[in-house]
Amino acid sequence: MKPLARGHVQIERCHSPRMPMDEDDTAQTRQSLLDNDICVHIFTASAAMVGVCLTVIGIIRVVISLRRPDIFGDDLLAVNAMLYLAACLVSYWALRTRNVRRNHRLERCADALFLIALTLTAVNAAFIAWAVSVH
Repeated sequence: MKPLARGHVQIERCHSPRMPMDEDDTAQTRQSLLDNDICVHIFTASAAMVGVCLTVIGIIRVVISLRRPDIFGDDLLAVNAMLYLAACLVSYWALRTRNVRRNHRLERCADALFLIALTLTAVNAAFIAWAVSVH
Protein backbone atom coordinates (compact mmCIF):
# COMPACT_ATOMS: atom_id res chain seq x y z
CA MET A 1 0.00 0.00 0.00
CA LYS A 2 1.25 3.45 -0.89
CA PRO A 3 0.23 6.47 1.17
CA LEU A 4 -1.44 9.26 -0.81
CA ALA A 5 -2.52 12.74 0.22
CA ARG A 6 -4.72 13.14 3.30
CA GLY A 7 -5.21 9.61 4.50
CA HIS A 8 -6.01 8.00 1.15
CA VAL A 9 -4.27 4.72 0.53
CA GLN A 10 -3.71 3.16 -2.86
CA ILE A 11 -3.77 -0.62 -2.88
CA GLU A 12 -1.16 -2.18 -5.09
CA ARG A 13 -2.38 -4.95 -7.32
CA CYS A 14 -0.41 -8.11 -7.82
CA HIS A 15 1.31 -8.11 -11.17
CA SER A 16 0.72 -11.44 -12.75
CA PRO A 17 1.49 -12.37 -16.33
CA ARG A 18 -2.21 -12.79 -17.02
CA MET A 19 -3.36 -9.45 -15.53
CA PRO A 20 -0.90 -6.65 -16.21
CA MET A 21 -1.78 -3.29 -14.70
CA ASP A 22 -2.57 -0.92 -17.55
CA GLU A 23 -2.43 2.89 -17.55
CA ASP A 24 -6.19 3.27 -18.05
CA ASP A 25 -6.91 1.30 -14.87
CA THR A 26 -4.47 3.44 -12.86
CA ALA A 27 -5.89 6.69 -14.27
CA GLN A 28 -9.43 5.54 -13.52
CA THR A 29 -8.49 4.67 -9.91
CA ARG A 30 -6.86 8.07 -9.43
CA GLN A 31 -9.86 9.84 -10.99
CA SER A 32 -12.23 7.93 -8.69
CA LEU A 33 -10.18 8.94 -5.64
CA LEU A 34 -10.10 12.54 -6.86
CA ASP A 35 -13.88 12.60 -7.45
CA ASN A 36 -14.58 11.29 -3.96
CA ASP A 37 -12.12 13.79 -2.51
CA ILE A 38 -13.87 16.69 -4.31
CA CYS A 39 -17.25 15.47 -3.13
CA VAL A 40 -16.05 15.34 0.48
CA HIS A 41 -14.69 18.88 0.19
CA ILE A 42 -17.98 20.17 -1.26
CA PHE A 43 -19.87 18.42 1.52
CA THR A 44 -17.81 19.89 4.34
CA ALA A 45 -17.42 23.37 2.87
CA SER A 46 -21.09 23.77 2.00
CA ALA A 47 -22.15 22.58 5.45
CA ALA A 48 -19.83 25.15 7.02
CA MET A 49 -21.13 27.89 4.73
CA VAL A 50 -24.71 27.19 5.80
CA GLY A 51 -23.60 28.03 9.34
CA VAL A 52 -21.77 31.15 8.14
CA CYS A 53 -24.86 32.39 6.28
CA LEU A 54 -27.08 31.81 9.31
CA THR A 55 -24.62 33.65 11.55
CA VAL A 56 -24.47 36.63 9.22
CA ILE A 57 -28.28 36.68 8.98
CA GLY A 58 -28.43 36.88 12.77
CA ILE A 59 -25.88 39.70 12.86
CA ILE A 60 -27.74 41.64 10.16
CA ARG A 61 -31.03 41.24 12.02
CA VAL A 62 -29.40 42.68 15.17
CA VAL A 63 -28.03 45.63 13.19
CA ILE A 64 -31.41 46.19 11.55
CA SER A 65 -33.20 46.18 14.91
CA LEU A 66 -30.75 48.79 16.25
CA ARG A 67 -30.56 51.06 13.21
CA ARG A 68 -34.01 50.39 11.70
CA PRO A 69 -33.06 50.38 7.99
CA ASP A 70 -34.33 47.13 6.54
CA ILE A 71 -31.98 45.76 3.89
CA PHE A 72 -32.47 43.02 1.36
CA GLY A 73 -29.19 41.29 2.29
CA ASP A 74 -30.68 38.96 4.88
CA ASP A 75 -33.15 37.60 2.33
CA LEU A 76 -30.34 37.02 -0.16
CA LEU A 77 -28.34 35.25 2.54
CA ALA A 78 -31.30 32.98 3.30
CA VAL A 79 -31.43 31.97 -0.38
CA ASN A 80 -27.66 31.53 -0.28
CA ALA A 81 -27.91 29.24 2.76
CA MET A 82 -30.51 27.12 0.94
CA LEU A 83 -28.17 26.75 -2.07
CA TYR A 84 -25.33 25.65 0.20
CA LEU A 85 -27.67 23.23 1.94
CA ALA A 86 -28.72 21.79 -1.43
CA ALA A 87 -25.05 21.39 -2.43
CA CYS A 88 -24.37 19.69 0.90
CA LEU A 89 -27.27 17.25 0.53
CA VAL A 90 -26.47 16.40 -3.09
CA SER A 91 -22.80 15.79 -2.29
CA TYR A 92 -23.83 13.58 0.63
CA TRP A 93 -26.10 11.65 -1.71
CA ALA A 94 -23.21 11.30 -4.16
CA LEU A 95 -21.00 9.92 -1.39
CA ARG A 96 -23.64 7.38 -0.40
CA THR A 97 -24.66 6.12 -3.84
CA ARG A 98 -23.20 2.92 -5.26
CA ASN A 99 -24.13 3.59 -8.90
CA VAL A 100 -21.11 5.07 -10.71
CA ARG A 101 -23.13 7.00 -13.33
CA ARG A 102 -25.42 8.47 -10.69
CA ASN A 103 -22.39 9.33 -8.58
CA HIS A 104 -20.81 11.36 -11.38
CA ARG A 105 -24.09 13.17 -12.18
CA LEU A 106 -24.62 14.03 -8.52
CA GLU A 107 -21.02 15.23 -8.16
CA ARG A 108 -21.44 17.57 -11.14
CA CYS A 109 -24.73 18.84 -9.71
CA ALA A 110 -23.21 19.42 -6.27
CA ASP A 111 -20.25 21.18 -7.86
CA ALA A 112 -22.53 23.48 -9.88
CA LEU A 113 -24.72 24.27 -6.85
CA PHE A 114 -21.66 25.03 -4.75
CA LEU A 115 -20.20 27.37 -7.38
CA ILE A 116 -23.54 29.18 -7.79
CA ALA A 117 -23.81 29.60 -4.02
CA LEU A 118 -20.21 30.79 -3.82
CA THR A 119 -20.88 33.41 -6.50
CA LEU A 120 -24.01 34.52 -4.66
CA THR A 121 -21.92 34.84 -1.49
CA ALA A 122 -19.67 37.34 -3.25
CA VAL A 123 -22.71 39.24 -4.55
CA ASN A 124 -24.19 39.26 -1.03
CA ALA A 125 -20.97 40.56 0.46
CA ALA A 126 -20.84 43.40 -2.06
CA PHE A 127 -24.51 44.23 -1.51
CA ILE A 128 -24.19 44.24 2.29
CA ALA A 129 -21.06 46.40 2.13
CA TRP A 130 -22.90 48.85 -0.13
CA ALA A 131 -26.05 48.85 2.06
CA VAL A 132 -24.08 49.47 5.25
CA SER A 133 -22.08 52.32 3.70
CA VAL A 134 -25.17 54.03 2.26
CA HIS A 135 -27.27 53.83 5.44
